[in-house]
Amino acid sequence: MKKTVWYSIMLIAMLVLAACSGESASAPKNSDGSKDEGPAASSETFTFATTSDAVGLSPTLTNDSMSANVIEHVYDTLFARNPETKEIEPKLAESYEIKDDLTWVFKLKEGIKFHDGTPFNAEAVKYTFDKLRDPATAAPRASLLEPVDTITVIDENTLEIKTKYPYGVFLAALSHSNAAIISPTADQAQDLMKDPVGTGPFKFVSWTPGDQVELEANEEYWNGAPALKHVVFKVVPEVSTAISMLEAGEVQFIDNLPPEQMKRLESMQNVNVEKTDGTPVYYLTFNHSKEMNQDPEFRKAVAAAIDRDAFISKLNGLGVRSDSILGPQVFGYDESADNAGSAYDLEAAKALVEKNGYGDKPIKLLTANRGTFTLMAEIVQAQLTEAGFKVEIESLEWATFLDTARSGQYDITFLSWSNVTGDGSEMFYPNFHSDNAGTSNRAQYKNPEFDKLVVESRTTIDQEEREVILDKANKLMLEDNAAVVMYHGIVTAAMDKAYTGLELDPNGKWSLTNVTGK
Repeated sequence: MKKTVWYSIMLIAMLVLAACSGESASAPKNSDGSKDEGPAASSETFTFATTSDAVGLSPTLTNDSMSANVIEHVYDTLFARNPETKEIEPKLAESYEIKDDLTWVFKLKEGIKFHDGTPFNAEAVKYTFDKLRDPATAAPRASLLEPVDTITVIDENTLEIKTKYPYGVFLAALSHSNAAIISPTADQAQDLMKDPVGTGPFKFVSWTPGDQVELEANEEYWNGAPALKHVVFKVVPEVSTAISMLEAGEVQFIDNLPPEQMKRLESMQNVNVEKTDGTPVYYLTFNHSKEMNQDPEFRKAVAAAIDRDAFISKLNGLGVRSDSILGPQVFGYDESADNAGSAYDLEAAKALVEKNGYGDKPIKLLTANRGTFTLMAEIVQAQLTEAGFKVEIESLEWATFLDTARSGQYDITFLSWSNVTGDGSEMFYPNFHSDNAGTSNRAQYKNPEFDKLVVESRTTIDQEEREVILDKANKLMLEDNAAVVMYHGIVTAAMDKAYTGLELDPNGKWSLTNVTGK
């Protein structure tokens, strides 16, 4: 049945994942190929302080929150999730038509240009999507377009996409920052990891790795030029230093506020603090490719040794307690999964450790050296030690941590997922489906029964049926102790009161596009 759709009809209850090599930063090119030196720092400069640098600046080749913070201001996607209604709405797309269960026709907005002056059109979308799904690209989030079979350009502003099977989360996938549209001309001429070119509200100026990324307003932005003219993403490794800089007016914005600093932040006269229940989940998982982690009793002993309530009490209200891998703000969550994981039982854990000799061999606990990751590692190390395990912590900076986890150089580790789409399938498929082992599935988890459920959740259009399937997959993982959920996040940010208009999404994303000074 043919149906033209102007706004999202998906009833998905939607509600983010970094330093790079020490190569020199590059400045953007003008349409004539010359270098753009960009604006000097001025009173109009708005600075965001981040504890970690970006991994890179290409939406196709990255998959972490630090990079996404920049990418989402330089690039646009075909669709975007409305942070208030949680519905998927057209962005670079003008409209779409579902011709049948496998055929989608997209009409694109006209007259939009990339920052290099080349036109945004159907060929650019096809180029972007073909590159994202090409195995040779090795894109971390190629799974977003895994169901796509063919992409055909109908005319300059129209393209048809056929999928291999009905794809229940297609629009949500197209709203993901890793599906942002890149300039084909720029991609063939330069390294977008260092020199990005999109259609977004801000244009790239420069990147000094380990120091800062500079952007400037795109005065010709199709949706209206942003009020902020110069934006800096400043690396400040110590969060306490960033908070002091915010108080002194040296930076204007920070996010992912540390629980132990909330009272200080809320007492600052020049700062507004924002909080909202979010989709991010933080969990301990196993390297399932290792023999010891394939032992169900080993995983159960680890799970039973972890007192998550003791950890959450340290978060000062910035964490939601639930065993469920899918959090309360994620489509597919059912409250019956809140207590479905292995309960804390120190004596049972000790008995399993003693019975199986699990304490005879040191366990490598890999963690990132930022935020609550460090706190989780310290508390869990102490709890596992009490149960009889021998645990050694390896703490790495963000980008190195991501690479190390992806390559499987650990025994157990802490991971997080912002769930940009807010959909349970988009938690399970990239993170735990065997298709993605060794890439986004850093846990190396492989379970045929689980895989089958996840595929069903992606190929079913009926949203009520999808909820039932996702709940089954969720509980199967919990029964398997495949992961131990530490907490579900509260999204937080603090901004100088001289500015208003911050858009803070439950998935941890935020936008400076509509921020203005008073």
